[in-house]
Parts: sequence; structure tokens; C-alpha cells
Amino acid sequence: MTQTLYHPATADTSRTVPSYWEDTAGPAPEGCVPLAGDEACDVAVIGGGYTGLSAALHLARDLNVDVRVLEAGPIGWGASGRNGGFNCVGAAKLSGPAMLQRVGRDEVRRYYAAQVEATELVAALARDEGIDLDRRGDGVISVAHKPSRTRELEEDARWDREVSGLTSTLWSRDELRERGHAGPEAHGGLHHAAGFGLHPLKYHRGLTRAALARGVMIHDRSRVSGWQREGGGHRLMTAGGSLRAKRVLIATNGYTTDGLHPYLAGTFLPALSNIVVTRPLTEAERAAQGWTTETPLSDTRNLLFYFRLLTDGRLLLGARGGTWGSPEASARYRRWLEGRIGIAYPAWRGVETTHFWSGLVCLSANLTPMLGQVPDDPGVWYALAYHGNGVASAGWAGRAVAHAMIGSPVPGVGIPALMATPPARFPLGAHRRWLLKAAYLKFMVQDLL
Repeated sequence: MTQTLYHPATADTSRTVPSYWEDTAGPAPEGCVPLAGDEACDVAVIGGGYTGLSAALHLARDLNVDVRVLEAGPIGWGASGRNGGFNCVGAAKLSGPAMLQRVGRDEVRRYYAAQVEATELVAALARDEGIDLDRRGDGVISVAHKPSRTRELEEDARWDREVSGLTSTLWSRDELRERGHAGPEAHGGLHHAAGFGLHPLKYHRGLTRAALARGVMIHDRSRVSGWQREGGGHRLMTAGGSLRAKRVLIATNGYTTDGLHPYLAGTFLPALSNIVVTRPLTEAERAAQGWTTETPLSDTRNLLFYFRLLTDGRLLLGARGGTWGSPEASARYRRWLEGRIGIAYPAWRGVETTHFWSGLVCLSANLTPMLGQVPDDPGVWYALAYHGNGVASAGWAGRAVAHAMIGSPVPGVGIPALMATPPARFPLGAHRRWLLKAAYLKFMVQDLL
């Protein structure tokens, strides 16, 4: 059940992925051990990222359920330990008109209310569990990378006023500069009040320690290699043993495989996201570029750029792109990202970079997150596909499904219809990665306009 859509390097669980986060997160949690022998529990969670850990924590802490987590790699190996650290609203790629057509205005508003809840849940978990996650900034900012894209921000602001209910403020180029961000690709901004930046691996390790403290058994380096139905339950096999459970939650996001469960086969599409981090920039260098805000930013490209200043003054720049993920392809992408720094921020042209890494986000054919129960296998639940915005949404989804799978009321607004829509399937099956190549070519042309 290994990843097959990309180069094998993207699924190499033999080691953690070198990153700035890995170098600055402090010691890894103690207490995670590979599964050994034959064990049993009430709920088995496949995947030890934000979704799986949040589900396990809420099941054990709030609902008194015996739960174990199976993680294929070292704990924190996946996207939860190497994303950009944007705790923000998002998680869907479906357009506003398409949302309205699919579920109607009330459910669209409910979806965005759940998104705000998700950003607030991150802060609540950090407070309640004593997690130091290096919170930075106030909300998030979308930046018009070309003058023509200011119209897009105006439409987004109108959408927030009339439909989504999100609190947002439109800024001119000068207002954006006054608030700490300037450059040749900064022609205006839309500030969303919900969210903040954080250290994603510190947050993940905090969730890990919190789950362990509540009695959750976390089995890292325990990839599920087989799945059998036994009576009314399930037996999950790993290299070291097996785990019997009454119920199973699939929480593997971009590292889900078509062979894990037939209901999900072909419904998701992993996509590469890449990050480069510079050396610390001096205060004078930051002033020369006119960038002082610690609020996370992204731009209006279809092939999204996302960027932020870190606690020690480094620039983090990330981008969607690449459709293979081999070491050679990754090296080329690093050089390309380094070149982009000088274009977007001329004062930093040629600045040394110290870290580069990549990982997989997860798209769904519905273009919205997927949360639910398998119809013909009611003991199995799933929560995945956050479209690159999983820092907030994944933890919220884990909590929501934790309650739903044992019949407890889901906190807050519940699970919106946009998330509960039955999964659709991509065309091309195992070859669907080629859809990204066509989409990326189209997006590259659109981003020049």
C-alpha cells in the first residue's frame, strides 16, 4: 500500500525529511513505538498527522474511547510536520458560484463558519494543552501579484460581505506597504482576520504529547500493509503485528493510496508543494525591501505562492508545482524558487538559502474536503483532502469525525454539506497525476495575464 502516483522518494519513510522545522522544533516526543504483536482497540486511526492526532486526542480526552494511531513513518514525517505553518481559512478549491449551486447559501455560510472554528480550535488546543507553537501575525493576507488581480481581491471582499460572513478588509498598494509588505508583485491586499502563522512541527509534536498523555497508543513506523474484515470488526496488518478494531478512521490525506480502501480509490489527487527558506535577514535588509509584517501571506496566482517572515528573520517561500518529485526534479525546483526570490523581492536577490523540502497536499475530485462514513462499510470513516490548507481544517476534521463516529453531537456548526458530499472520482485512474500537468500549463498562462 505504498504511494505510486509520484517518485518513490516522496514516500520514503525510512527517515524524517530535513527542513527548517525539523532543525528548530526541539526534541521529538518520547513514547511512540512501532506496533508489535497482536493488539486490539475500539478505534484505530490510520495516519498520525493533524487529522489523526486530533481525532485520537478528542476520542481519548473528551469521549473516553480506547484509540490507537498507526503512522507509516516517524511521527511528524508527513505534511503536518513540513507545511508552511498557515493556520487559515481555505481547504476548498471550488469556486463561489459552484459552491452556491451545489449546496445553497446557508450551507456555504455554514462551511465558512466551520473554517473559522477550525482556526480557533488550533488556538484552543495550544492553550488547553500547553503547546508553544510560535504564534506569529494577525490573520492572513492575500496579495495581488499583478495590477489586474486587484479586481479579484475586490470580488473576494464582496463575497465575504454578501455570502461567506468572513471578516476581511481590502487594502490598496499603499495601505499594504504601510502595514509592512512591499514589492514589485504587491499591488494590493485582502486581509482576513481569522488565523495566524505558527511552527507546524511544534504544533504537531504538542498534539502528539497531548494524545500520549491521555493514554493514546501511537505506533509510528507502522505502515498498514493489509486489511481484513473479521466479524463486525477490522484487522489492520503491519510489518510488526496486527491491530484489531471495531472502527477505523482513514486520516492519511496526501499520502493516501488507492489500495488502502476501495471506496476512496481515485477520489483524491496528491499534489507537490515546495518550500525554500533563506538565511536570517538583518533588520536593515528587511527594511530595504519594505517587509516587516509577520502576518502570513499568499498571492493571487493560480499556482499559488505563499510566504512569511519567520521568528529569526528568515524568508519562507513556498509554491505549488512539480509533478514527479524525484531528487533531480526537486533540485531543479529549488533553483527555480531561489530565482523567484530576486524577482519578487529585488533587495534580497542572491540571498543564501539554507533549507529546501517538499511534500504532498491532497485534492479531491469534488474540490472540497472529504469527511464521512463508508456506506457499505459503516465501521470505516475518512477525513482528508484539505487542498493545501490543512493546518486548521485537519484538526477540526479530526475532532468532527471523532464525535460523529461514536454518535456524539459534533461540536459547533457540525459537518457542513460541502464536506459531507459523497466522493467523486477523477478520470484516468492511476494515471490521474497527468491531469496536473495539463492544469499547471493552463494556470501558468493565466498567471501571466
